[in-house]
Amino acid sequence: MFALLLVTLPTQPSAVRLRIWRALKGLGCVALRDGAYVLPQQHAAQLEELAAEVQQHGGTAQVLGLSPRSDAQQQELLAQFDRTAAYADWLQGLRTLLQELSRLAETEARRRVRAATEALGAITRIDYFPGAAATQAQADLTALRSELDARFSKGEPQAAQGRIQHLDAARFQGKRWVTRARPWVDRMACAWLITRFIDTQAEFIWLADLAKAPALTSRTQIGFDYDGARFTHIGNRVSFEVLLASFGLDADPRLQAMAPAIHYLDAGGIPVPQAAGLEAILGGLREVHADDDALIHATHTVFDALYANPKT
Repeated sequence: MFALLLVTLPTQPSAVRLRIWRALKGLGCVALRDGAYVLPQQHAAQLEELAAEVQQHGGTAQVLGLSPRSDAQQQELLAQFDRTAAYADWLQGLRTLLQELSRLAETEARRRVRAATEALGAITRIDYFPGAAATQAQADLTALRSELDARFSKGEPQAAQGRIQHLDAARFQGKRWVTRARPWVDRMACAWLITRFIDTQAEFIWLADLAKAPALTSRTQIGFDYDGARFTHIGNRVSFEVLLASFGLDADPRLQAMAPAIHYLDAGGIPVPQAAGLEAILGGLREVHADDDALIHATHTVFDALYANPKT
């Protein structure tokens, strides 16, 4: 079952016509002919919104149900929603990026991977009947992210399964917190969260060789953001989100507001407006500071500002 929008756009103002055309394209509508646009039935509400806007500006619009009369008609209509060509174009760009990855600096590589992730998201949002091409694209993106981690973030933790234990921060004072050297967004944010909200006397140990991690982790040394660490990825949560939940900090609305950007920059998913700016600033600081302690001290100011911003 499909929803059919029959529309005659108002001649004026031209801005409304342009906005409606862009909205129809953004929704991935199939155009049966001029003024007849189709979406799967579950998206009828979005067509209703566009119809209401058209009517407000003097045009005519109505949304009807559409049922193919035969399997052949059904398949013909479904074929018009096929996004295989869009996935193929995206994959060509991805393969070019893979070839160039070894020559890119980290900040530029991460920016390019982020752009590829967003481009794939734009396709999948309008791929209402995903098939093999969608599965292949997601697998190729995962492979690209693995290649990025192998080059710039060795030891990136794999998500574990399990429940998050609620802990008392009073038992974690004056500890040495152990993680991988050359921190990126998740480890940067974790270090800030630990220092500001969990252990104000925290000292950080940056490991270039993760093989030493088990020997260093003890009752006074706490590992985070690597496989086998006390605090690391669990399920869909990155280490920052795990720390929030572990110490009851996820009730803080400003910390809650920060988490999506950190999650997106570390693990992908849903883009958020502040992510690009945060990535650019943290990437720049990483280029400026070769010493990890100096880097973390500088990033603390960034996260302080992000936390203080009431619009975060």
